[in-house]
Amino acid sequence: MPAERPILQVALDFENLNRALQAAREAVAGGADWVEAGTPLIKSEGLNAVRELKRTFRDQRIVADMKIMDTGGFEVEIAAKAGADVVTVLGAADDDTIAEAVRSGEKYGAQVMVDLLGVADPGARAATAGKLGVAYVCLHVGIDQQMRGNDPFEALRSLVKVSPVPVAVAGGLNSETAPRAVEAGARVIIVGGAITKSEKITEATRILREALDSGKAAPSELFRRYSLDQIREAFLKVSSPNVTDAQQRKGAMHGILPRLKDPHVKVAGPAVTVRTLDGDWAKPVEAIDRAERGDVIVVDAGGGVTGLWGELASWSAHGKGIAGVVIDGAARDLDAILDLGFPVFSRHVAPDAGDAKGHGEIGVEILCGGQRVRPGDWIVGDLSGVVVVPRERAQEIANRSLDVLEHENRVREEIRRGSTLGKVQSLERWEKVG
Repeated sequence: MPAERPILQVALDFENLNRALQAAREAVAGGADWVEAGTPLIKSEGLNAVRELKRTFRDQRIVADMKIMDTGGFEVEIAAKAGADVVTVLGAADDDTIAEAVRSGEKYGAQVMVDLLGVADPGARAATAGKLGVAYVCLHVGIDQQMRGNDPFEALRSLVKVSPVPVAVAGGLNSETAPRAVEAGARVIIVGGAITKSEKITEATRILREALDSGKAAPSELFRRYSLDQIREAFLKVSSPNVTDAQQRKGAMHGILPRLKDPHVKVAGPAVTVRTLDGDWAKPVEAIDRAERGDVIVVDAGGGVTGLWGELASWSAHGKGIAGVVIDGAARDLDAILDLGFPVFSRHVAPDAGDAKGHGEIGVEILCGGQRVRPGDWIVGDLSGVVVVPRERAQEIANRSLDVLEHENRVREEIRRGSTLGKVQSLERWEKVG
């Protein structure tokens, strides 16, 4: 542990100032030292966000995360006049921009922090920035990088060894990982979502503060980033609506309905794809033998109305540990399937069955519910329906889906306290003009 107490900075990456102020109040009550007007907040509300934070929190340092790239002197000046104690400049900016920012900060009473986001050689840039007079450098793992499972700790240790100024770190930190950042030598620990998305922000901040001061990680079920081998675990924590939201409202199968007895059942697994004809159940049944435990069989029967999946197929799939089946066609024996508890999603339910003619293919690209599905694409299903996730983006989308859920948890808490969804989101303000 370093001799100095680590600084806990809360990043307010909101679009609405009223929500940011409330979150900041709760975070400061829990032990946050510095309060950051995040880049989204400044872009949305302007430097008025910095003014309001300064008026409200006289005893905390206010950080304006401007991410300045040009006109360093002028932008630091206006941020400092608004009340910022620390202003960020991008490390990718020209040396003259950083130098002008520092000179302006000296004149108007603000320090400069250089954000090393996207910098190829953080150590070299930190050395140059230190010579230019900056007060801090920040190793920043961006949100998009976090969703791919990147963490900052190895790079952080290397940076701390060579940086002539104190190092801040930001990027998906929570009560489990923040103590590792302190151990690696970071002086300023910047935490956003693990505080601001919490239903109980004060308590979440207090736990983080204690973890930083003690050096002991505190377990966290939320605000984590999941690795490639944890994709299923992550998807099973979220809903199919969370997944479509994470994909910019894409991926939802239309017309494919859940046939679930238990409304809490969730399905997540890689697709084993099948193309067949209406009522031809040979290839769907053969796919059971091809599938691995945890896979989801996805059948393109062209929306046919004749049953091609029933009780016996469900028993076979259930016995192999297959996660579920999705059919753009018809299932039958629904009563027996519901009693078994095997997850089935289908366009139709019908009593009649066709024949095992053997037409079609297994392991090819198909269409199901209007969505393209390739072998290995991830399928997420629940009572709201089914969503397909491209296999190459599965880890990223799993983490983004959790991010959506965590944001919703905080909104839900604000509604419980007496607000409404319209007020929380300031809908009238953000309605499209024209």
